[in-house]
Amino acid sequence: MSLLQKINDPADIRSLNIEELNQLAEEIRNYIAETMIQTGGHYGSSTGAVELALAVHKVFNTPRDKIIWDVGHQAYAHKIITGRREAFKTLRTHKGISGFLKRNESIYDVFGAGHASTSISAALGFAMARDLSGGNEKVVAIIGDGSMTGGLAFEGLNNAGALKTDMLVILNDNAMSIAGNVGALSQYLNKIMTSPFYFKAKDDIEELISQLNEKVLIDKRFPAAAKIGQAILQKATKLKEGVKNMILPSLLFEELGFTYYGPVNAHNLKELITILERIKPLRTPVLLHVRSSKGKGSDWALGDPERGHAAVKGVDPRTGDRVIETSPAKLSWTRIFSDTLIKLAEKDEKIVAFTAAMLSGTGLNRFAEKFPKRCFDVGIAEGHAVVSAAGMAANGYKPIVTIYSTFLQRAFDMIIHDVCIQNLPVVFAIDRGGIVGDDGETHQGAFDIGYLRMIPNMTVMTPRNDKELSAMLEFALQLRKPVALRFPRGPASIASSSLPIEFGKSEIIRDGTDAVIFSFGQLANFAIDAAEILDKDFNISAAVVNMRFVKPLDTETVIAYAKKTGRIVTFEESALQTGAGSAVLEALADSGVKVSARRIGIPDRFIEHGEQKIIREEIGLTSANLIETIKEMMVGEGAGK
Repeated sequence: MSLLQKINDPADIRSLNIEELNQLAEEIRNYIAETMIQTGGHYGSSTGAVELALAVHKVFNTPRDKIIWDVGHQAYAHKIITGRREAFKTLRTHKGISGFLKRNESIYDVFGAGHASTSISAALGFAMARDLSGGNEKVVAIIGDGSMTGGLAFEGLNNAGALKTDMLVILNDNAMSIAGNVGALSQYLNKIMTSPFYFKAKDDIEELISQLNEKVLIDKRFPAAAKIGQAILQKATKLKEGVKNMILPSLLFEELGFTYYGPVNAHNLKELITILERIKPLRTPVLLHVRSSKGKGSDWALGDPERGHAAVKGVDPRTGDRVIETSPAKLSWTRIFSDTLIKLAEKDEKIVAFTAAMLSGTGLNRFAEKFPKRCFDVGIAEGHAVVSAAGMAANGYKPIVTIYSTFLQRAFDMIIHDVCIQNLPVVFAIDRGGIVGDDGETHQGAFDIGYLRMIPNMTVMTPRNDKELSAMLEFALQLRKPVALRFPRGPASIASSSLPIEFGKSEIIRDGTDAVIFSFGQLANFAIDAAEILDKDFNISAAVVNMRFVKPLDTETVIAYAKKTGRIVTFEESALQTGAGSAVLEALADSGVKVSARRIGIPDRFIEHGEQKIIREEIGLTSANLIETIKEMMVGEGAGK
């Protein structure tokens, strides 16, 4: 039996020696890789944090001590050793375990996380609650260097340092170098920094420089002596800064009120456990900086950490080779957006693009290769991306802000305050609008239509196929005002032709007299199928209108078809509350038109993870549900044919 098969909770690893822990780490890496072939998932970060997960659970008394992981990309090993070893095989599958942290999944997931940069603030909240309750449990936040690009992380650090409460932040640095001192010197300094001799030496250097400064001021009566003294002072100051930078690669964290340790090799369990044991008794804010390799265990992932970040179903993440054959990938919405943007940017040098740490995911990696000076990846800082884009728009440029729907929520205030109030021509290309599938509640793009359509000066468009997406992007850039263009995840609908885009005008795809389906986005294709079946099998004449615009709404067409049919169904892949269907009902209420109405969309709950097709069937975003809904409306009114 492997060691992994014997691990049912963290208590089982606390009796293991270093050699056994190293063996367990390798078994976990292989288990993650084998699972990823079947399920996909975030491979690179989690395989880079295996030893870290083992070390914190060995040193700290979890779940009494609180371990708060940022995002969840790093936490697969944590899941496996906290009673979810067998359940891990269901990772990111419908009704299986989540790819992120969920409080209702395990007592060891003490704080849910799908978005980045939240762990430090959450950990501080736990520490403050502990202090008020008179507890003494340890609180640990584990945050990746990518998440440290988010401003929220520094808000948490700033407040924690000011409060001087007992908490540990582990900075898992797997890409950028915050400090260059690694190895024996760093280990030595970690030992001496807890000693009062270290602090006395630092104070002595500062006192020496202070005295030199006084001497220079006195000797200014004697120009020659002053010149020599000034030179000595400058050298001494440089020496002080050099010494600080050499032995304190953490000046920023120290100034924020944290005691800094590191960098430490995150794959050296003996070193990790030793430093954690040394830090554990401290009762002040501490930051431990560890250096890990994203994708450890796979030469392929190590060589290409961006591709190795996420494993694709059917591909062995250890080699990058496809081992399970799948159907050829169809052209995605993201690729169509990317291709169109590049073509438009070739003709207009004022077009620039922003994203927030999702260069490849949003398709902007290809744009960046062609226009490196016109593409800006700002890190996990969505609000900053929006305000920077607004600044460029105010200075004559045409910025495209390309961010997933779920992440754009973080910039809601900036969209209102910095873009729409000033009516600046920023185009929001909102990828992953609607059901995204395997990543679940934290990533479903359910809310963008609702929170965008309420904002004055904002235009909101929803393409139903590839040609509409391309035409709408070009149209949006010509409007010279705030525009949101939202499109879904996955393969795009390919159209043979498409009518030109007119501001605030819909497209009547199919006429009808008994009912009308007002559809938003790609769901129009399901609506067409439903209308054809209703006509052929049930002798019900249903019109289909591709609305195109959520705002401004084509109220003229809405009112005309409402009067003509007396029955309407709105069909959208977004939250029903404040969604596009609500906009249609508002227009009818304002006009005084009374109709029989139904809304089909994402219900008032958070949607769990699962394949898009399964989720759409579960919540009724299907042709079959449309057919049944309209049949019930007809029969319920005694209008069956």
